[in-house]
Amino acid sequence: MRRIKIGVVGCGNISGIYLKNLTGVFADRAEVVAVCDLIPERALAAQKEYGIKKAYFTDEELMADGEIELILNITTPDQHCPVNLMALNAGKHAYCEKPLAICREDGERQVALAKEKGLLLGGAPDTFLGGGIQTCRKLIDDGVIGDVVAVNASMRCRGHESWHPGPAFYYKKGGGPMFDMGPYYLTCLVNLAGPAKSVSAYARITFPQRLITSQPLYGTLVDVEVPTHVAGLIRFENGAIGTLTTSFDVYDDRQACVEVFGSRGSILVPDPNGFGGPVKLLREGGNRYEEVPIPFGYCENSRGLGVADMCGAILEGREPRANCRQTFHVLDIMCAFHESSDAGREVTLKKIFERAPALSAS
Repeated sequence: MRRIKIGVVGCGNISGIYLKNLTGVFADRAEVVAVCDLIPERALAAQKEYGIKKAYFTDEELMADGEIELILNITTPDQHCPVNLMALNAGKHAYCEKPLAICREDGERQVALAKEKGLLLGGAPDTFLGGGIQTCRKLIDDGVIGDVVAVNASMRCRGHESWHPGPAFYYKKGGGPMFDMGPYYLTCLVNLAGPAKSVSAYARITFPQRLITSQPLYGTLVDVEVPTHVAGLIRFENGAIGTLTTSFDVYDDRQACVEVFGSRGSILVPDPNGFGGPVKLLREGGNRYEEVPIPFGYCENSRGLGVADMCGAILEGREPRANCRQTFHVLDIMCAFHESSDAGREVTLKKIFERAPALSAS
């Protein structure tokens, strides 16, 4: 199989797992030919560690490389839109880290340009393609729990300033627990329960400032600009009702929770920030949850799976599973949560999407 040539923008904290997997697990269809970072030392270190042919220090140089077919954009959230637009205007497919953009209008611009250019656009998270969530999808699609009645999800922690080396952006526009972690949970939910129709939410900034206690910025105070506790309701197209809470304000050792309740049973879904299990099922008439086998692969940290699937989509002439209709739908929901809280009313979503086909069990 021909391999799709990839240029990577951003060699920061999360780039290592992408580069490891794309030059290893997914090297049958993906070939990273260049890396780029505004900090030259980062680009050069990544080039050396993963045996990549070229390193660039400006986005413009990377985009001008005619060998590159697909741009992997793993910059900070505020740069996702401008870098994706650069890639599309340069005639390259684009895949970015979550979220697609930090406002709905920027998401719409990208989707429209990709359509105009006839290029693929998509993005993270790709954890919904992992063995854990795909097993849950199969249980639902096979009718094991009947019709989905309700879903419940939450992500709770006390913030990232105690461990992240550069946590300030988590508290600026485009950050906060909804835009940071919400994409994992919402991508999971819309793949299991289907597209959302409308939302309602309450949100707050609990602590106006955050003190960084990690290195190298220990002792720095950060002004908080975005809600750090968001509690939302989701009305799905199929009639199911969902709840989602994301918080950087609480102490809790049970960070991840996703539950799907059906008319004939319920599923405890694994952490959507990961790819694997366990998956637990409570059947109709049962009295306790029991773990079920996972018949799918990709249960380890498989970040880059969505990029690899996009490479396959380019070669096969199909739509990628982690496509821009999905990433825009998730962005739309997140924006609507904040708008609902500000306006004190239910917000109808702009566009409805159709779920990508499930993967085949091994």
